[in-house]
Amino acid sequence: MNRIKAASILLVVLLIVFIVAVQSGKIFGSKVDGTDSSEEIKYTATFLDIFDTRTEIVGYAHNETEFSNQAEIIKERLVFYNNLYDIYNDYDGLNNIKTINDNAGIAPVEVDEEIINLLKFSKDMYKKTNGKVNVAMGSVLSIWHEYREYGSDNPERASLPNMAELQAANEHVNIDDVIIDEEAKTVYLADPEMSLDVGSTGKGYAVQRVMDYCREQGMDNILLSLGGNISGLGTRIDGTQFRIAIQNPDLSSSEEYIEKVDINDGQCVVSSGDYQRYYVVDDKVYCHIINPDTLFPSETFAAVSILTDDSGAADALSTAVYNMTLEEGMEFVNSLDNVEAMWVYHDGTKVYSEHFEESIVK
Repeated sequence: MNRIKAASILLVVLLIVFIVAVQSGKIFGSKVDGTDSSEEIKYTATFLDIFDTRTEIVGYAHNETEFSNQAEIIKERLVFYNNLYDIYNDYDGLNNIKTINDNAGIAPVEVDEEIINLLKFSKDMYKKTNGKVNVAMGSVLSIWHEYREYGSDNPERASLPNMAELQAANEHVNIDDVIIDEEAKTVYLADPEMSLDVGSTGKGYAVQRVMDYCREQGMDNILLSLGGNISGLGTRIDGTQFRIAIQNPDLSSSEEYIEKVDINDGQCVVSSGDYQRYYVVDDKVYCHIINPDTLFPSETFAAVSILTDDSGAADALSTAVYNMTLEEGMEFVNSLDNVEAMWVYHDGTKVYSEHFEESIVK
């Protein structure tokens, strides 16, 4: 199977090894008649309409109704963040990231506190990664998005953006022009040609906030995957760690997974790579991760996986490290507390940070 055909089947960066089958919008487990069991049973649910990706929830309950209620709470919280962080769609009565973009250079926009929290977090990640993650790069990323969408729909006409066009857009990515007024609860883009794109932080941050909410509500023993941003709350019901299978970026390989890792309570795994969203020009693959230094897709690695205790940070760090050389990324990761990484080259070679291998299932 060639890479393009395989990609149409394998749409997520990471896949969890589930025991039971999963179908969109339905819940499955060992017991499905709705009656109580003296023991908690494993159930799973999946949804395909949140953050334009696949959501999978694993949990334990005495019956299907009990789990369904928990899954619905998680879904509602994710939809809440999906709508807030959306850059493409409007929602009645809601000011979101798109609203901020639409008012660039015009007026401050009053927003929900969770947008302010995300943007403050994103600014922190910009500083921590020395600009390798920049949510103010929407003007550049939107150009690549348009070319990628057109090239994917019309492969015989696929082409690359003009560098002059990219450089002109890059004049409008100064993150200091994102003005946050916490007292007034407003966000203002001082540059009228600027736009926000929170793709490098939004999903991971939403997953972390939802898992924090679940913990506050007394939930436990939950595994959540949002488009491959995977986070665990507690353990499996027998007390063992959740086990995560990391997708092999070589979609033509017979080995579906490249590693399996066990995660502790509150840990997460997030990967970035060139095998999920990409398009092909003159037989060369161009992924969706744009290096802010070159304004072109990074291509050194097939994938980078981050293991840490914060899904928002993992999301941003996986993008940032993917945009670094191995030497830069290794030094950067090893300088951070409770952060480990795995780099995968296109030939299948794997390189690990100092303690990543301690979590690998032998």
